[in-house]
Amino acid sequence: MTSLAMQRTGGTARKIARADWLAAAFLLLVTLAVRGIWFGDPVPDFDEQLYSFIGWRMTEGELPFVDWWDRKPFGLFAIYAMAHGLMGPGPLAYQALGAFSALGGAWLVYCLARDLVDRFSAAVAGAIYLALMAAYGSYSGQSEIFFMPFMLGMVWLLRDPQHPRFMARALLAMLLGGLALQVKYTVLPQCLLLGGWALFWRWRARPSFAGLFGDAFAFTILGVLPTVCVALGYATIGHFDEWLFANVTSFFERLPAPQGRWAPSHWLGVGPIAVLVLGGTYAAVRLQPPARRMLYMFYCLWGFASLATVLLPGTVYLYYYAAMAAPAALIALPLIDRSGPLGIAPGLFLLAICSVILALPDRYRESLDERGAADRLALAIAPHVGENGNCLWLFDGPTALYRMTGSCVPTRFVYPDHLNNALEVRALGISQETEVARILAARPGAIVTADAPMTMQNEAATRLVEDALAQDYVPRLTVPMHGRNLTAWVRRDRAGDKPSAGFTNR
Repeated sequence: MTSLAMQRTGGTARKIARADWLAAAFLLLVTLAVRGIWFGDPVPDFDEQLYSFIGWRMTEGELPFVDWWDRKPFGLFAIYAMAHGLMGPGPLAYQALGAFSALGGAWLVYCLARDLVDRFSAAVAGAIYLALMAAYGSYSGQSEIFFMPFMLGMVWLLRDPQHPRFMARALLAMLLGGLALQVKYTVLPQCLLLGGWALFWRWRARPSFAGLFGDAFAFTILGVLPTVCVALGYATIGHFDEWLFANVTSFFERLPAPQGRWAPSHWLGVGPIAVLVLGGTYAAVRLQPPARRMLYMFYCLWGFASLATVLLPGTVYLYYYAAMAAPAALIALPLIDRSGPLGIAPGLFLLAICSVILALPDRYRESLDERGAADRLALAIAPHVGENGNCLWLFDGPTALYRMTGSCVPTRFVYPDHLNNALEVRALGISQETEVARILAARPGAIVTADAPMTMQNEAATRLVEDALAQDYVPRLTVPMHGRNLTAWVRRDRAGDKPSAGFTNR
């Protein structure tokens, strides 16, 4: 296969660079269109509120796994800490960084697509990537939006095995994979596939078992280096056990959901990915065979590895399929290729379908309603909680309320799902019921609950909360949010406190 790096002359490169500015501007506009409506929304979704809280508290010297518990890797929280360190504690900090990461990922999709199709078709592929990421829940700050540029960087570095500096590129790719692992461990199947691809071509170039072993060793060292550095850092400060439990042990202790890796609702949810993958492979065989078949096969192999990333956890949620957005867009290239028999029609049709799926005007109205509901909750709660006592406790509700009310937090299990979810009963290193009883014994100034759970509930813990609410608390405000009704309860002896004129936005 002729090296892709040798196919462009200097004059052509200058021409392409000028033309690519138009594609970059188009992708920037798409990025702002599909993500901008959530800018400033403190409750766009659930998980990123936790990542934001821990990242914000890292800027104040606190640590994940020690001061605040979760099982995501340190690198994800470090990204949020960087965002909040640069732009303050509000949600716009991580949302702006997420938009930048989304744009970077779309640009890499465009660059990868340019090796197979023209600029127009490549720009369509980049836009499809952005739309799919938003459609599958990565419209604000999910981990997928931050690890995808690392994975795309790996693919870009490894796409040309004939490159004269392929080994140096492969080493850099393995380091990128290691960094991606520190954002979400489930990228492991992709790292293994891409590492195997690099080893295969190194073996083809010089078939030597000693050389193959040496390459594999070097790739492995670079791939695990970021994780080893984090582990050593925790060991140095005497908290290796906390890191090990959160990052390794708890994965195997968490119970799988009854539906396992596949819920009936996924049949409809995976439709956009299936259309792109099946349509692209059909077009590659029957309509527009790719000029560089080996490269297209590489993208398909990466797609299989990305599917393994989605299905790796014991319980699979629909938003995990965001990991398939980039490979699906690349596999669909023969379908959206403007030089094919169908011209620009498939690309425009797919973009139109994406816009319908996203339903941005509706999502904008929902975002306005939800941020208004969060503000009203914060206003109702703030007079009844304090920074050093009478803490707010979110048994079920938006984690952002801790920051918005300026309240102390009564437990290091700050994410409500960790203490109310029956699937976590063995995965926290403590008894959920014991921790809930301890929190209630401290008499929180306010408690937030929901009328409909998001997950299977720990019934014993729920009964403890219901008994405490019936005995010591009165409802202060109920608001709709994310299809549920959230209620703020305040302790009876504080229910007469005067409402404040505003709320703390630390």
